[in-house]
Amino acid sequence: MPVTANAIAQTVLTLRRAFNEGLTRDLDWRKGQLAALERMMAENEAAIAEALKADLGKPFGEACTAEIDLVSKEAAHARKNLRRWNKPQRTGTPLAILPGKSFVVPSPFGVTLIIGAWNYPFQLVLSPLIGAIAAGNCAIIKPSELAPASSALLKQLVEQYLDPKAYAVIEGPADVSTTLLAQHFDLIFYTGGERVGRIVMEAAAKNLTPVVLELGGQNPCIVDETADLAVAARRIVWGRFLNAGQICVAPDHVYVAASVEARLLDELKRAVATMFGPDPKQSPDFGRIVNPRHAARLQALLDNGRAVTGGQADIEDCYVAPTILTEVPANAAVLREEIFGPILPVLPYQTLDVPLAAINARSPALALYAFTRNPQTADRILAETRSGSATINDTVVFMANPNLPFGGVGASGMGSYHGHYSFKAFSHQRAVLKRGFALDASVRYPPFTPSKLSMLRRVT
Repeated sequence: MPVTANAIAQTVLTLRRAFNEGLTRDLDWRKGQLAALERMMAENEAAIAEALKADLGKPFGEACTAEIDLVSKEAAHARKNLRRWNKPQRTGTPLAILPGKSFVVPSPFGVTLIIGAWNYPFQLVLSPLIGAIAAGNCAIIKPSELAPASSALLKQLVEQYLDPKAYAVIEGPADVSTTLLAQHFDLIFYTGGERVGRIVMEAAAKNLTPVVLELGGQNPCIVDETADLAVAARRIVWGRFLNAGQICVAPDHVYVAASVEARLLDELKRAVATMFGPDPKQSPDFGRIVNPRHAARLQALLDNGRAVTGGQADIEDCYVAPTILTEVPANAAVLREEIFGPILPVLPYQTLDVPLAAINARSPALALYAFTRNPQTADRILAETRSGSATINDTVVFMANPNLPFGGVGASGMGSYHGHYSFKAFSHQRAVLKRGFALDASVRYPPFTPSKLSMLRRVT
């Protein structure tokens, strides 16, 4: 049954009433909701994996590692650290306004909106939700309609495990998102592409609503002549072809020193065969593209170079083979857009200046990767580029560290989350000054720009 604008407005009103009545303020209540979220993931592992298989052909191991376990562990991490995160932070107080005590107090925004993406339909809404719960907010979740099995299960589980007065899931096509964005929220968290990110930001501006945007972009990877090529190839292949390449932090293209290009291509080809066998289409460890339209889009990119391995596609089966491309023209479409699929262009370079110039000519990436044994090269790459995150000698695994912020910069996004950063993303840092009533009547008031004598009188 279609969701009406009135039903959406009523849901927002229900959540706002619960927030205004203080339902989400109690820390024990928040910890209870986080514990319920942990149970939700553990008790429904098989059902979640089945939904992910239906939507994306996602292998069971990937479903557990990147969705179920990641969310469960992040919820546990937030629950265990919540009291410390929520504790007011004492700051200094200038002499001019003594006596007094100054604090920064985390304060919830209120009613928030979380709009997720289809490639990780559980993780990309539940991970932000952990921050919303921990910080004391209410939240409406809008899952992607492109992952219908996951969306339906998510709605069922959230309604079963979490407090319906504070948290709701609203399903539906893109126009439902448009209706949601017309409501007044206190913070909007969006994960998806740059085009829709601009629409979200424009809608938020009408109500002066703050936003966290987790977008994407082309994530470059540099492999220099000193790198361990076998290790680099395995880690690049794993990061590129995880979730059939449908991951916003996958390496999008590899710049390799020309002197080792042939050896790296051999190692990449070997790594693909090791991970997915002689026919990846039959591999239980390789997923599918979300729908035929995206599979056809990717198929059109396969002829943008020479395939060292892969190059096949079956649109009806939503299958695109893990493909390594070389001899890619500089103006190829595969280099102009975020690929978001299992295709990896490999581009040789003569000097490091070449990939650095190419990287800096684009908008800042969400992630940047480099493989090198030379610490000076690593430092130069970090110093001369911009990106939301950077990893030396690996790909993607930085996402598993809850102590690191995850977020973009520029066109790849704004704001960050994961771990404590999720709590901070959903918290207003409220300035609080507590003063007493003792005041020397001889001192000029208000106490701005006082003389040294008046300052001394106030202190003594």
